[in-house]
Amino acid sequence: MEKIANIMVPVSGHKIDEEAIGLACRVARAGKGRVYVVYVIEVTRTLPLNAELETEVKKGEVILDKAERVAEEVDYEVESELLQAREVGPALVDEAIERGVDLIIIGVPYKKRFGEFNLGKVAPYMLKNAPCRVWLVRQAISD
Repeated sequence: MEKIANIMVPVSGHKIDEEAIGLACRVARAGKGRVYVVYVIEVTRTLPLNAELETEVKKGEVILDKAERVAEEVDYEVESELLQAREVGPALVDEAIERGVDLIIIGVPYKKRFGEFNLGKVAPYMLKNAPCRVWLVRQAISD
């Protein structure tokens, strides 16, 4: 396996984000790599892309602060980024390309839709379109 130097962890505020960040820090430490934690604010088409969404920005900052604290607990420094985009998946793929990411680690909450486990929209998009490896960390059913 080639060296993993740059890891991106998209976060959404779910508890599973913590596991994904912890895993990313451990993998990055082994390869002396960097970890980028990214939160994307989805902007509806009725608003301009650069609209000032104060409530969403505050929510994103709280989530990123939490991510940084989780990384500090395992004694690793991460870089965090808050983005605004029309759709989360394409924004994350663009960010991965721009940063030259070797691995994306996504925490997936265990959610059911119509009685069946559902991955949501972002994880399948990343699996299909990301230019690098993608690891999913699914929340335990019991959580």
